[in-house]
Amino acid sequence: MIRIAIVDDQVINRKNIHQVLEKQQDVKVVMEAVNGEDFLYQLKECKAAELPELVLMDIDMPVMNGIEAISIAALKFPHIKFLVLTVFDDDDKLFDAIRAGAAGYLLKDDAAAMLQDAIDIAYHKNGAPMSPAIARKTLQWLKEAPSPVAAGKQETAISLLDTLSEREQELLRLLVAGKNYRVIADQLFISPQTVRTHISRIYEKLHINSKAQAIHLAHKYNWI
Repeated sequence: MIRIAIVDDQVINRKNIHQVLEKQQDVKVVMEAVNGEDFLYQLKECKAAELPELVLMDIDMPVMNGIEAISIAALKFPHIKFLVLTVFDDDDKLFDAIRAGAAGYLLKDDAAAMLQDAIDIAYHKNGAPMSPAIARKTLQWLKEAPSPVAAGKQETAISLLDTLSEREQELLRLLVAGKNYRVIADQLFISPQTVRTHISRIYEKLHINSKAQAIHLAHKYNWI
């Protein structure tokens, strides 16, 4: 028996979903909440054995919306599956919900026909059920999105460089340009020992141990 929670600010919506679920023999509605804040409060007060295992979450609700609620609850209760059940099919809400931790995204117009299969796919098969219109949007987005490998490399390059202070970045550029410690010290009005200290910190932050590796990274990620 799958324990289900319904989170929606509209009474009629909760009632309709409840009626659909009553026709399924392997599910039980154990919680209803009127918004994200109410849902999180009920989770906090709930005994472990009575926690919902799958949540049907609306997006647009007062006090706290569904995306915020998912992002918080997914961290505290990673075993709970979240299915978004909404009237919104715009890209921002779709991808915000997925990033927050939603396992699936259904439009309310499709929900009655798809709900039983969606619950089965999300809970038993660890899948990602989506309404047909949402699936098409996701596929189109994937076609247009940059390569994950390329995006990952770009993110790595930016995050690595951001670990260095402005002075360390300046010193790295001089080092890569072929300047020795004394020339760098004179140019930056610091002592050679201070240059060595900065370089040691740069190597540590970039997870390298030589000037050659520093030059390689700088050219690889176009830091110079």
